[in-house]
Amino acid sequence: MPPFGGKCQLNYTRERMWEPGYLKAKCAELHLEDEFRLYRIRLWKSYLCVFFMLHIFVTFLHCLLLLTTVESQKMLFDISLYIGCCVILIVALSVNFCDGFIANNTWYMYASSMFASLILVFADLTESIYHSFAHNWQLGTFYDTYIIYMIYMFLPIHFISGAVLLALLVSALYIIYYIQFLANGFPQFVAELFSVGGMSVDILHYLCINLVGIFYRVMNDTVVRSSFLDRHQFIKEELWLRNARLQEKQLLDSILPPQISQPLQKDIQNRIVLAKQGAGIRLFSALERTMAIQIHPDVSILYADVVNYTHLTTTLTVEKLVKVLHDLYGRFDMAAFRFKVQRIKFLGDCYYCVAGLSDPDPDHADNCVALGLAMISIIQEVRDVQGLDINMRIGVHSGFLFAGVIGEAKLQFDIWGVDVTIANVLESTGVAGFVHISGATLNNLSDQRYVIGEGPESARNHPFLTNYHIITFIVREVLSDNEEDNDELIGELHTVSLVKLASIQRLSDNTDEGLKARFSEELHEEFRKMPVSPFNQKTFYGMYRQKDGATLPLYHQLNICLTFYDNSLEKAYLTQVDYMFKYSMLLAWCVGCALLYIELMDTKMICTSCIILPAIVSTLETILTFIAWYKKLCWARYGKYGLPHNYSRVSCIIFRIHEKIIASLSIRIVIYLFLVISSFCVVCIIMMTCDPGEFELMYIEERLFHYEQERKICFHPWVATNMVSLMICLTLSFGHIPFLVKTAMAFLETIAYLMIIFFHFEFVFHHSVTTNPNFKAEYAHALLICVTLIIMFAKERQIEFTNKVNFNWRVELRKKERDANITNHSIIIILNNILPSHIVDVYLNSLAKHELYYENYQMVSVMFAMLLNFEIDLRSLRVLNEIIAEFDVLLLFYKEYYSVEKIKIVGCTYMAACGLDLNFAGSTSKTEKSDTERDSTGKNPRKLSFGHDKNDLDEVVFVMTSFALDMMRTLAKCNRSYQCIKADRTIMDGTIAIGISSGEVMAGIVGASQPHYDIWGNPVNMASRMETTGLPGNIQVTEESAKILQDFGILCEYRGLTFVKGRGEIPTYLVGIDEDLNFINTERKRAPSHVERSTVISLQSTYSQPDASDNRSDMSSYS
Repeated sequence: MPPFGGKCQLNYTRERMWEPGYLKAKCAELHLEDEFRLYRIRLWKSYLCVFFMLHIFVTFLHCLLLLTTVESQKMLFDISLYIGCCVILIVALSVNFCDGFIANNTWYMYASSMFASLILVFADLTESIYHSFAHNWQLGTFYDTYIIYMIYMFLPIHFISGAVLLALLVSALYIIYYIQFLANGFPQFVAELFSVGGMSVDILHYLCINLVGIFYRVMNDTVVRSSFLDRHQFIKEELWLRNARLQEKQLLDSILPPQISQPLQKDIQNRIVLAKQGAGIRLFSALERTMAIQIHPDVSILYADVVNYTHLTTTLTVEKLVKVLHDLYGRFDMAAFRFKVQRIKFLGDCYYCVAGLSDPDPDHADNCVALGLAMISIIQEVRDVQGLDINMRIGVHSGFLFAGVIGEAKLQFDIWGVDVTIANVLESTGVAGFVHISGATLNNLSDQRYVIGEGPESARNHPFLTNYHIITFIVREVLSDNEEDNDELIGELHTVSLVKLASIQRLSDNTDEGLKARFSEELHEEFRKMPVSPFNQKTFYGMYRQKDGATLPLYHQLNICLTFYDNSLEKAYLTQVDYMFKYSMLLAWCVGCALLYIELMDTKMICTSCIILPAIVSTLETILTFIAWYKKLCWARYGKYGLPHNYSRVSCIIFRIHEKIIASLSIRIVIYLFLVISSFCVVCIIMMTCDPGEFELMYIEERLFHYEQERKICFHPWVATNMVSLMICLTLSFGHIPFLVKTAMAFLETIAYLMIIFFHFEFVFHHSVTTNPNFKAEYAHALLICVTLIIMFAKERQIEFTNKVNFNWRVELRKKERDANITNHSIIIILNNILPSHIVDVYLNSLAKHELYYENYQMVSVMFAMLLNFEIDLRSLRVLNEIIAEFDVLLLFYKEYYSVEKIKIVGCTYMAACGLDLNFAGSTSKTEKSDTERDSTGKNPRKLSFGHDKNDLDEVVFVMTSFALDMMRTLAKCNRSYQCIKADRTIMDGTIAIGISSGEVMAGIVGASQPHYDIWGNPVNMASRMETTGLPGNIQVTEESAKILQDFGILCEYRGLTFVKGRGEIPTYLVGIDEDLNFINTERKRAPSHVERSTVISLQSTYSQPDASDNRSDMSSYS
């Protein structure tokens, strides 16, 4: 809301959510009306139980008073009539507890309610009429107010219009009785209708009682419907949260072992919570970074390489390549799952996995060899189906390894160790179509199921294998008696895969029919268990015992005063915004107007205070009611139809006052106390105009001299009692006031009025009309007031309990929503650490359905950077983790502004690419490009933007090379820091070999159970060769990349012809870098389009502060 001085707009959204019409429409929209009807039947049954106890108590109390205060012989007719009607009423209403009968005959609920109401009216009027004719007693009625309360609050009448019609019928019957027996006929009734003490006061009383009943029904229906909607949303969020957590667990477990993934998941969620709370999350310093590494002493490692893979990636189209790889690696994943082998990752043409990693397995060697043979069978099948010239070369070794996660970005599970390298060498020296194993693996095979031959000569002569005295063997085939079993196992792979994949719930599966059916079933069960009463017999007898992990029932969270044991929860409940305030004010205003009218019509005594105080009270009530309803009226006139309207300054002030009132508990309590106390004061003023002594004297004179005074010098006692009864109703019905405050005020009013009856105006009340012959009138007045208090207290307690249920569910709903958001956020973070950010949405929306996804890029620069001279042990892995983490910190900046993506970490090799942005893709399998482009443009206008011209796309080479240089600078900083630590001096020498190549690249996601994003193409192969054939401390590039860099003014020195596997001898170049790790400049032909990079990010590591001389920007020097 703007300041008072300006115009404002109307926001009625929150208030509208508490409108009865809106809630009913929302229930219908969500198809909850049937469930609501069933719950309401249970609710009315609980109301009937309360009513039975209440009616039995009222009947017993009434009869007891008659027996103790009047001669019993004279009361036999009355008592028999009351008890008989009580029995008949209970029997008739008890049929409503027969679920089967009521389900097929819902009309009986209304019929029995009407019968019960009319039988009480019959008993009440019959008793009065009988004594009028038999004993000439002019009696008043006792059950009129009670019956109207009963109709609105207890009887099973589902629709409010039916309750109103029945209550009006009862009111009309009593008015007819008054006309016929108390007003001496209709003409006299009309003549004296608006005179002092006329029947208009009684008619107004009935109207007010009906208004209180309607108010209760509206409030109760609103709260119950709101509870239903909250419960519906609660179950929806809970079901979604369970599925989201299941998905998150399965997603993490498919990439990382549970012992590593669970702490990672908790850490991510804790960081999200702390970030939302505004707490500063201190970043780990270099030496404090955690390293999730585990030692596995007895496992088997399998390396598998696709023979002729280079030809495959350079000849097939993107769609064909991704389809072949997805089919091939998907089948491998199925086989790995069947043989209990955990896939680690893909390395282009290489697939490696480990048996015995997640759980110790004595058959790890058998499983790996069986998997290797299955993979050979699979690739032969794919080769025949796809018509491709491909084969498999597989190496298996058993031994010791380290496994875990290193770095801070694109977390991937990996393995390290000498035995891992041995398995890799076994693969590279193996024979296509066979499994190449070591002697360690052969010794771990449990039986002689295979035909074993000697290893190839290339393995016997390999220096690495010779150095570690590795003897190798070839597994040629499975022995004949087990071939059938092996084929059967392979044939089961498809079925096993389908079962596993079907169990993985994705985010996009929320609309799945099975999930909807489960949601409906759980919703029905939750509605069936919804509490209907604040009373629980187990709680009463102390029999309740909470089960471990069970949710504490709401009735056990509240004390006898319906106050939460949790003080913070009670405070939150009391301070919530009261959007129903306008209805409470309307009721108070109507009761106030009725009191004012009654004051004018009940006595002719005129006094100053009798005029001034009621006038002030009525004026203030009218102003408060206008403020409470003004926003609603404005919305009905303009907002309901969407008409734009700027409200005046006065309207803005009224809106602000209204919002302040409904948001402040203290203000509402002050208003409530003012309304209650002022209304009671008006009633007292009406009574205080009567002089008890004068009334007593004139009453005696009337009886002695048999004449009647023309002027009514005192109030009518039954009118005053009815007014106080209304006051008690208002006191206990006012919404969103603490229950104890309302109860205390109602008890004070009752006690104050009882003192007036029995002490101050005893003579006046004693000589008023009574309800039974010889029954003291003051007892009848007191009984009516006490019965009203008991009824309203019981119903207000029920409403308070329903409100507490609704509030507790909304609190739980907010917790569920918060947990669901955190889970969803953590899933997105995890996916962003697995897949490039530009395809996370694509993965969630389409890949969850196991559809293929691929991309084709015209120009991408690929980099392989390998840390040299690393002896893999636990100490070295700690240093490697720190260095990779520093590289990842540097990557964050390049990723944000220059579209540099980390692809994977393999051993000590860091692989990255620049240009994998969907906006630069030539083609994709999904039409997501335009939306992504808009998103990226809207989110980060500073991000590097290339044109579609080939010369513009060439800039990715310059960016990738700049990132490589920053990696060298970062490594130099790390090296200087580690040289200061004596224990770490010998771990590394700070050398790195980097290879870069560029050109057309294909990308996509392959794998059956684990999402794996990879890139293929000649630039990937060449970048890997540039790294393996490169020189330490240099960046080696291909001829195409060198020409592009020289155009940007970076000197590239010709190294000569270098032999590259698969290509022969090709010219290679070394990027010119001086001793200070800066580019050696040359004449440039073009300038980069983006010059915002700052090397401070890469240099300001946690080891030391950057030198001032290092705070330069190489890119900016070309601007």
